[in-house]
Amino acid sequence: MRFPRTFIFVDLSGFTNYMETNGDRKATGLLAEFRAVARAIASERGVRIDKFLGDGLMAVAVDQIEGITFALELERRAETVCAPLKLRIGIATGDTMLFEGDDYIGPAPNLAARLCDHAIGIGVLIATEQIIELPQGVKTKQHDAIKLHGFNEPVNVSVLVGRPVIVERHDTSEIWAQRLPID
Repeated sequence: MRFPRTFIFVDLSGFTNYMETNGDRKATGLLAEFRAVARAIASERGVRIDKFLGDGLMAVAVDQIEGITFALELERRAETVCAPLKLRIGIATGDTMLFEGDDYIGPAPNLAARLCDHAIGIGVLIATEQIIELPQGVKTKQHDAIKLHGFNEPVNVSVLVGRPVIVERHDTSEIWAQRLPID
């Protein structure tokens, strides 16, 4: 069964060189900070970090707006936490399948990973035709189409720019804390 999801692939650009230059202790400290910030933002936005991939991650969002907000907030907060390194981020939305309970398969996760690979020095990339709705405060800047490995045709992409207006999320667990009248 297929279901819609938004996939976010993130990579710390230049991490291997940073580790060689600065040593294991400093590099793993930076990586730990990156992961802590990613976990915090994911929790705030209702996005699930599916897996950490060395110096990167794959996250999954049910709602595209929350996935985009997660990506842009992570990019913003990483400017301080991960300096001097920058993030590469690719986002794709589409129908996917969950294989054997823990692996997403389909074009969307593949596209997000390939866009991440090409986002060096560009920013957050998203397939233009997959944009459903942008968070308030976010706009797109058209980028040249990119020929991606595994895709027959070049993909029209946009760079996400701006800062999302953060809307507070309300946890439905608040309902469970209330006493309900008994009939």
